[in-house]
Amino acid sequence: MKRGGQGLTGLTEIRDAKWRAFFNGATVDVARGLIGATLRRVIPPSTLDRGGLVAGRIVETEAYLPLVDPACHGYRGPTKRTACIFGRPGHAYVYFIYGMYNCFNVTTERAGIGGAVLVRAIEPTHGLDLMRRRRAAGTSDAVLARGPGNLCRAFGIDTSLNGVDLRSGELTLELADGDPATAIAVGPRVGIKVAPLWPLRFADANSASVSSPRRTLRLVCAASDTKC
Repeated sequence: MKRGGQGLTGLTEIRDAKWRAFFNGATVDVARGLIGATLRRVIPPSTLDRGGLVAGRIVETEAYLPLVDPACHGYRGPTKRTACIFGRPGHAYVYFIYGMYNCFNVTTERAGIGGAVLVRAIEPTHGLDLMRRRRAAGTSDAVLARGPGNLCRAFGIDTSLNGVDLRSGELTLELADGDPATAIAVGPRVGIKVAPLWPLRFADANSASVSSPRRTLRLVCAASDTKC
């Protein structure tokens, strides 16, 4: 029993060290590194499909840089709405826009700085039937979690999850093991009016779940590239 306990502790320490090393990187590196990571959501007891699991592979992100990026919510300093992104990295930052949509972000940078990565699309892998209940009838599997608002609908993510630690709980992030070995495409962010041309959007070029527009993305790293 003691030996088994030590083994579990060791695995936890390795996981925590990997987490700290990943989020020690710059926001742009985190945005790229999240391609291939897995997001898991356990549906809470108070809602439809309680206890069910939905999960998928992150295939599209956008970086919002600290200090210099006027499109970043933290650009003008912390407010009641944006306080979360000035906390520790690796937490959920969820906000509501246009009176219709939730957007899920992962906080980056050390406490007090204010950076985040918007997760734009996920390729579903588990709980597709549960996701379909939250989307329009006839929505194809590839489109279930395509786009920030659709992603949050499919996964049942709302502002009640703002600030949660993504290492444990009902919404968790599992980093990819090693190099995800995918084809990475880069392009300008979508639907913003300030710094619109900065190449801070990252996507799995081979995934059908990447949102539009795809024509603005260019391949920068092929899966066969050992230096990727």
